Amino acid sequence: MSHLTFTLIQTHLHWEDVAANLQMLEQKINSIQHPTQIIVLPEMFSTGFSMKPETLAEDMNGSTLAWMKRIAAEKKVILTGSVMMRDMGQTGDAGPTQLQYFNRLIWMLPNGEYGVYDKRHLFAYAGEHDHYTAGSKRLIASVNGWKINLQICYDLRFPVWARQTPPPPGEVGRGPEYDVLIYVANWPERRVHAWKTLLNARAIENQCYVIGVNRTGKDGNDIYHSGNSTVIDAMGDVLYEKEHEEDIYTITLSKEKLQEVRTKLPFLKDADDFSVMI
Repeated sequence: MSHLTFTLIQTHLHWEDVAANLQMLEQKINSIQHPTQIIVLPEMFSTGFSMKPETLAEDMNGSTLAWMKRIAAEKKVILTGSVMMRDMGQTGDAGPTQLQYFNRLIWMLPNGEYGVYDKRHLFAYAGEHDHYTAGSKRLIASVNGWKINLQICYDLRFPVWARQTPPPPGEVGRGPEYDVLIYVANWPERRVHAWKTLLNARAIENQCYVIGVNRTGKDGNDIYHSGNSTVIDAMGDVLYEKEHEEDIYTITLSKEKLQEVRTKLPFLKDADDFSVMI
């Protein structure tokens, strides 16, 4: 498919109130007027960026995942965003019987199947590493011939984790790993210059579309978020950005335009060979 349509939901969040957030987000999703294929929610959309997973985290049979399954099925869309989850060492090294907490992105399909990505880079400045376990694997989803790399907030500061990797030796004809890079976030307004700059850099250096979905408003720690959710093309041109206000925005991206950039400016062919050691 040559086009793919995304809806970004930039919103205030009810602090540590799962039921209120799911109700609010369902109302916003029901208000979407344009046909869409993928709906993107912010980081920790059911609670805000809370450091209380011991009391608020759900397991994979909890109400938030059930809500995502229902919404994706009813609307016939892919629904994604991150939530706090508890799990028995699914991605960590502590063993299968030790309970762990994750800032986990869910990629929910309309048929109820889903993929997960556990945030790799935990925000130590806010103590995230004291409560959550870091993930160790990227998630690159496939949708109608498009490849989508899914990451969370602070991951944005670490370009190697997002970098398009070159094909293995002897593999001829493989294109870039992915076409769209998505960051879901609770990124504070006081560091919004870094948010905007790094999103733009990720698009240019990886020759891909970048989508950043951030929240708005103050959280329970009195930290203000200005949103600045954005869509950027492979040349670094901003196709959409919204500051301060809540917004629901639908955009259709073109595979032909992306391929045109990659063909005319084949910079990825000159990239350094590397591997990421976890």
